[in-house]
Amino acid sequence: MPSKLPVVMPKKAVKVFSKVGWHVARQKGSHIHLIKPGEKAILTIPCHKKPLKRGVLRTLIKKAGLTIEEFVELL
Repeated sequence: MPSKLPVVMPKKAVKVFSKVGWHVARQKGSHIHLIKPGEKAILTIPCHKKPLKRGVLRTLIKKAGLTIEEFVELL
């Protein structure tokens, strides 16, 4: 049974993805683009004053190659 996604602010999500090798490539407006050497995927995190929506967070976690459980442990 999958773990429930926590409420996460965008800056916290960037820190968590940084722990597993993703780093900020650039920021354009209110979106932060993360890249990881050896990966073709780019994570685009909307950086607003509100928490990330659960669907957006779930998609980012999948694109990063993590499970929800792994992401929660890194928080």
